[in-house]
Amino acid sequence: MAVEGEFLPRYTVYLDNKTRRGKAGYEIVTPMKIRGSSSHVLVNRGWIEAGKTRDVLPEVRTPAGELRLEGLALERLAQPLKLKEDKSRVRQSLDIAAYAAETGLRLEPRVIEQHSDIPDGLARDWPPHDAGVEKNEGYALQWYSLAALALILAVVLSFRKIDVPSK
Repeated sequence: MAVEGEFLPRYTVYLDNKTRRGKAGYEIVTPMKIRGSSSHVLVNRGWIEAGKTRDVLPEVRTPAGELRLEGLALERLAQPLKLKEDKSRVRQSLDIAAYAAETGLRLEPRVIEQHSDIPDGLARDWPPHDAGVEKNEGYALQWYSLAALALILAVVLSFRKIDVPSK
């Protein structure tokens, strides 16, 4: 998918606890005003390594002016378990509808995972998107095997003769 527009850097959000090659960092999400429209779309621009401490956020360069981006349209960003509702620049996750209400921006119901290379210092080596079906099938096999083993053990042990000591 391609989109043309201008980034709104004041609304940039740092998604915390994102790792690449064993290093902690942030995914940078910035809304883009779509050219010729009153709508905006969230763009997951890429990953940046966190500093030595979490007190200072890494500097993210945002290109000014209109540009054209290509990327993958996603229904939503990953939603890890949220312990509290957070409205700061650094967050664990970002819900599109809640963020639209918070900022007053008219957001499209999708996120663009940016694949275009622009000089902003962000890494865009995205992990592969999969449905995780194979992992779920593996878990199902594991649990059904455990259930079958429990059933077999219950049947075998229920027919076992118990010696009662004589008096």
